[in-house]
Amino acid sequence: MGTMVSIRFAGDVPGSEILAGVERVFHGIDVQFSLYRAESEISRVARGELALTATSELFRETYARAIEWRRLTNDAFTPYRPDGVIDLSGLVKADAIEAAGTVLVSGGEVNWVLNAGGDVLSCGDVAGEPWSVGIVDPDDRSGLLGAMPLSPERRAMATSGTAERGEHVWRSDRSSRYRQVTVVAADIVTADVLATTVLAGGEQARDDVLSRFDVDLLTVDLDGGLTATPMLRQRR
Repeated sequence: MGTMVSIRFAGDVPGSEILAGVERVFHGIDVQFSLYRAESEISRVARGELALTATSELFRETYARAIEWRRLTNDAFTPYRPDGVIDLSGLVKADAIEAAGTVLVSGGEVNWVLNAGGDVLSCGDVAGEPWSVGIVDPDDRSGLLGAMPLSPERRAMATSGTAERGEHVWRSDRSSRYRQVTVVAADIVTADVLATTVLAGGEQARDDVLSRFDVDLLTVDLDGGLTATPMLRQRR
C-alpha cells in the first residue's frame, strides 16, 4: 500500500501467529487491489483485460460499497480516477485496518492501537486510560495540532491531506481550500471515507457530513486556518 503499518499493545506483544494473521490481511488486500502491482485484479481491470462483471465477489462487493459511498457523499467520494480508471484505494485500506482489528480481537487481544499511514483504529485502553492519538501539523511534521482520546464510541481516526503525498485526492470541488482533514468516528471506514470526502469537496462537503454523520472533524486550510467540532476544539 506504499505506507507503514504499526501496532502498539498495552501489554505483551502477542505471538507470531496473530501478527502473521494481521500481515496476511494487509498483504491480501494489497495483492488484489493495488494499482502499483501489474498482476493485481484491479490492474487487470484498469488495462481492460478483465471485465468488472467477471471480477471476484470481493471485488464487486467492494466496488458496490464505493458506489454507495459516492451516493451518500453527493459524489465527493468516488471510486474513479479522473481518467476513468477504477481506484478503490480510498476504501480498501480502511477495510484492511478493520479486518486486521478483527484478527486481533479474535486472537484475544483487547488493548491495542493500529496505525496504517496515519489512519488509526483502537481497542480497549492503556493502563486504564483511553488511547490518545495525535493530529500532525501539516506545516511541521514533527509537531501536533492536538491529540484526541479514542473511546468505544469513537474508536477510529483518519486524516487525509496533501503534506506527505501531494495532491493525491481528486477534488470534486476545485475551490476546496482544505489541505488536511481529520475525522474521528465509530469505525475506520466511515472516518477514512469522510476525511477524503471533505478534503475533496471543501466547505460544502464538510457541512453536509456534519449534518448527516455522527463524527468529529478538524480541517486545515491553505492559509493554516483551522476549523474543528467542539470535541476536537477542546483537545487542541
